[in-house]
Amino acid sequence: MALKTYNARSCGQRFRQSATFEEITEKRPVKSLTKALRKKAGRNNQGRITTRHHGGGAKQRLRIVDFKRTKFDVEATVKDIAYDPTRSAYLALIEYTDGVKSYILAPEGLKPGMKVKSGLNAEATVGNCLPLAQIPLGLMVHAIELVPGEGAKVARSAGNACQIMARDGDKVTLKMPSGEVRIFSGRCLATVGSVGNKDWSSIKLGKAGRKRHMGIRPTVRGVAMNPVDHPMGGGEGRTSGGSNPRSPWGKLAKGGKTRAKRKASNKVIVKRRK
Repeated sequence: MALKTYNARSCGQRFRQSATFEEITEKRPVKSLTKALRKKAGRNNQGRITTRHHGGGAKQRLRIVDFKRTKFDVEATVKDIAYDPTRSAYLALIEYTDGVKSYILAPEGLKPGMKVKSGLNAEATVGNCLPLAQIPLGLMVHAIELVPGEGAKVARSAGNACQIMARDGDKVTLKMPSGEVRIFSGRCLATVGSVGNKDWSSIKLGKAGRKRHMGIRPTVRGVAMNPVDHPMGGGEGRTSGGSNPRSPWGKLAKGGKTRAKRKASNKVIVKRRK
């Protein structure tokens, strides 16, 4: 992926950096592999706002991504690299030899015309999906299962990957993108390579309107409000101190640990994240 800059013909273009989309080859998505995405504007089934600052945005169709890769020992050909409006990573449209099509996450280096495969007999090459126990040490993997057969849950966003550090019997130790070292079952499936579109984090929107296109509404700072509206509001002039940062409902917002002390996955974490 490459980024392009713009001549400052307007304030919104002065600092804008956007993707060139030169890897994208798909003209339009496969309709049978998409479904309508209904806007909820951050509200639950009772109509109450549970996630603030959501609303509006451009229409999107959700791409159905195959995170399980259970079509074992059937070779597939990469037909296109596709854009997904609901995630940071690009998708790869693959077609199996029996004619079935599906979307998978597009790893770095995967191009149309290449072959991919999943299963016990697959080679440890980019785009192939196989159990962690059969992948050589030191390789980078993505789209990793936490529970065998449950589907990929780990390392799915643009540019992410985990490194295979060690193997002990049926257990495999991985270093996560956050720096955490964690133990996985050797039967968990993973895809070789790192997720593509690694420059996604360097994109600069350039103007507030593009944030609205994404369905994200403005956020007002608590210190800019009145005391009746926020615990951190009020005061003569601008104040950022005086009390610990907290939410509009008075809950401390920074520094507190949010992970449950007796969480079941504590036993599989060898080293905490940085």
